[in-house]
Amino acid sequence: MPNPNITTTYAGQWAGKYVSAALLSAPTIEGGGVTVMPNVKFKSVIQRLETTNFLADATCDFNPAGTVNLTERVLQVKDLQVNMTLCKKEFHNTWQSIEMGYSSFDNLPKSFSDYLIAYAAEKVASANEVSIWQGDATNSGEFDGLWFQAQNDPNLPVGQNIAIATITATNAISRLQLIVDAIPASLYGKPDLKIYLAQDWVKYYISALGGFGLLANSEANSGVNSQGTMWYTNGNLTFNGIPIFMANGLPAGAALCTTTSNLYFGCSLLSDTQEVRVIDTSATLGDDNVRVIMRYAAGSQYGVIEDIVVVA
Repeated sequence: MPNPNITTTYAGQWAGKYVSAALLSAPTIEGGGVTVMPNVKFKSVIQRLETTNFLADATCDFNPAGTVNLTERVLQVKDLQVNMTLCKKEFHNTWQSIEMGYSSFDNLPKSFSDYLIAYAAEKVASANEVSIWQGDATNSGEFDGLWFQAQNDPNLPVGQNIAIATITATNAISRLQLIVDAIPASLYGKPDLKIYLAQDWVKYYISALGGFGLLANSEANSGVNSQGTMWYTNGNLTFNGIPIFMANGLPAGAALCTTTSNLYFGCSLLSDTQEVRVIDTSATLGDDNVRVIMRYAAGSQYGVIEDIVVVA
């Protein structure tokens, strides 16, 4: 089968399809760890309403009581782009194998262009997962992440900022208890409260639950439900009844605890700032390359810093 020439350019309607795959394939978004706000062209305002002392003894008259404070936080997306040059020769064999069924892919790309865009989208999704948590907008290709912003917020209560430490199987549980102890009373018990943990912390917590890595003869431990090292099969984890969410974008030893409804991810999906193009340069430059171009906007923000516990 000859090396194909690409004559199609994806933009407009198709751009929405492929940018959606790139943006919304990050594990944090796919797993429902944040509230997604699509179609943010530049800024989106997150309203915050606070009331105090509004309940009073009943009278026959209208007597306003208490105070109402309406403040806001702004989710501002950052324009980002992908410019990749891919050699068709290097990728064509892989695509051909997929089309012929010699792979474990479930969704087969219908064209060579689709395959190249899917490859680029996978790379974008991985980068977005990191940015959602620890991104720094001053760095090229990143937007301010949730964990990054929270630890630098001057309004973060002192008792809710826990110093980061190296996680092991011996301290994974005691470190989790520090997080739970720091959760404010107004937040504890909320139905969408989660503990967002870095991947290394989750791994050591699983070992600790089974009793492995804690004793010199750890292989003799029975594990959860006496299943030894076989007990965990990627199921749901909790700590003291609070769901644990593995946030792959967090750095080692880091964590954040809050409600899902307090975390937001905004993107340009469905807006006119998105673009995906596949440009075959063989006809114009005489090479065997394809340029993949993506343009979109993304950003993250939280609503109430007082409802967040950070390990940083």
